[in-house]
Amino acid sequence: MISLTATPVLETERLVLRAPVPTDYALFAEFYATDRSRHMGGPLARDRAWRAFGHSIGHWAMRGFGMFVLTEKHGGTPLGMAGPWFPEGWPEREVGWSLWSAEHEGQGYASEAARAVLSHVWGNLGWSTAVSYIAPENTASAALAVRLGAVRDPDAKMPDVGDVSHVYRHPKPKGLA
Repeated sequence: MISLTATPVLETERLVLRAPVPTDYALFAEFYATDRSRHMGGPLARDRAWRAFGHSIGHWAMRGFGMFVLTEKHGGTPLGMAGPWFPEGWPEREVGWSLWSAEHEGQGYASEAARAVLSHVWGNLGWSTAVSYIAPENTASAALAVRLGAVRDPDAKMPDVGDVSHVYRHPKPKGLA
């Protein structure tokens, strides 16, 4: 099996965040076949999900960073994705997250992963700013952005995709240049 090399691995108390691997595709495609993916461009047929998954892998190759697959530290079950994101045409660098199954919601996994990613983008990637693009009806993601300390930025430019119309700006921790 081919894998991305030299990509960082982030660890939290309960999670390992790693680059996507081909075996993650099945769960990714299952997620994108459901209405749960509606705030991320879905639902998608398997061929479109294949291209979206390839986009995630290609982002790593072209940008040197990308969405991590978050897995349980004990057991390795893939739960979703979280990571830095900046495809061509995006107005700003984004931190995004998704959980692939409703059974994993409400357990703090997305929050734990997003905090690790924010630490990574500030400390390792040297970002000076980060936003999250969130559809207005995606109240769970908006609530998480607020818990992470982000505030709505009505003046921020938005990407030309789907139903995104809210931009949440993440504060850079004090003491980081």
